[in-house]
Amino acid sequence: MFVNRKNEIERLTTALNQESVRLIILYGRRRCGKSALLHQVLPEHSVYFASDLREKPLQISALANQISNLVSGFDRAVYPDWETILLTFNRSLKRHTILCIDEFPYLVKNSPELPSVIQHILDTHKQLQFSLIICGSAQQMMQGIAINSNSPLYGRSDEILRIRAMELPHIREYLQTKETNAVEEYSVWGGVPRYWEIRKKSATLAQAIRRHVIDQNGLLYDEPERLFADEMRTSVQAFSVISLIANGSNRISEIAGRLGKPATQLTRLLSFLIDLGYIRREIPYGEHPCSSKRGLYKINDPFLNFWFTFVIPQKSRLESGLADEVWKDISSRLNNFVSGEWETQCRGRIAFLEADGKRFLPASRWWGPGYDKKTLELDLVADSTDGSAILVGEVKWSENPGLLTIENRLTEKIRQLPFTGNKKIIRAIFLKSKPSHYSGESVLFDAKDVCHSNL
Repeated sequence: MFVNRKNEIERLTTALNQESVRLIILYGRRRCGKSALLHQVLPEHSVYFASDLREKPLQISALANQISNLVSGFDRAVYPDWETILLTFNRSLKRHTILCIDEFPYLVKNSPELPSVIQHILDTHKQLQFSLIICGSAQQMMQGIAINSNSPLYGRSDEILRIRAMELPHIREYLQTKETNAVEEYSVWGGVPRYWEIRKKSATLAQAIRRHVIDQNGLLYDEPERLFADEMRTSVQAFSVISLIANGSNRISEIAGRLGKPATQLTRLLSFLIDLGYIRREIPYGEHPCSSKRGLYKINDPFLNFWFTFVIPQKSRLESGLADEVWKDISSRLNNFVSGEWETQCRGRIAFLEADGKRFLPASRWWGPGYDKKTLELDLVADSTDGSAILVGEVKWSENPGLLTIENRLTEKIRQLPFTGNKKIIRAIFLKSKPSHYSGESVLFDAKDVCHSNL
């Protein structure tokens, strides 16, 4: 079942319908559905080649074999190098077609000259008979090949698409489940379509976690290790940093202290992990990301967050065959874990909701001293798009959250806020589900509202 990707499909389809398009770059983290997306948009008379880690001559031969499905007899010749096979392919075509090379970084590992070969072909042959799509999961390598200013293919792409993880509303659509269940599912699997496919093989979320995540033979038992292997030569420091973040070390000074390193040695790695989408840096509402000294690092990817929270600390017990005991621990803490992802989703999806006739920018947390100098924390603060109002919200994930108590507490916090100025304050409470009757003054949102936003 292929879900969404409407914008990506539209952009790719538009590009592929133009014979003047010469190079398209498609990249993003593994398992996010890049190959499935390509198969959705590639015309019938195209060549799709899935690269692997074999030696260069074997890869060239495999590509020739794929081309022979379109150009009869193409695989009968021996091609000594990449330039020869690509130019021969070009001369053999009677009409314009598409050549798609998937997992391109695999080829580059054994043929580092290939990006420069493609650069030369693009620069010296202005009337190519094929458009080339390059696709890869190694995000850093793909940027080095085609996107960074010093890369061989820089400035030669007609379209560059970064395929990102999918969003909360789409997992509800894919699993055909109710909204509260979708929030729980997304908190574990995140927005990676391949994980959704694996989840769908089990009847319940609990069964899927036990079978595929905490079982030593599970498909996702070692998934983060494979994920990191795609992106870096050694993952020891990255694993250590993310483990510490999952364990509550959220400031760079805390992480550096636990590792026994100066903070300056971690800034590049942290920026790299942010760029990959694995972690994020949260700053209080109203502060600038570049100047704020109060940033907190959090795991951004839900599945990585789940794995580093529940699997890594219990690896020894899991390797000892104690998965049942580990599951008991997970099940007792899972609701609290889901509540954290629910907060994150509410902050992000407020941009697609409306309150008091206004729309809002994505929200932030806020923490700091109030007028009475006591420390305050707010789950959600967002500016209206017209700049006239501020939405201040509390987020809860429980069956009986005590709505009146929440509302009174929120009202008291708002009185102490130092940044409201003359702007209108809109109070909002995000709940697992709305009560059947409510006479308070806050705007209420629940899982149904959040899961159906922007669909």
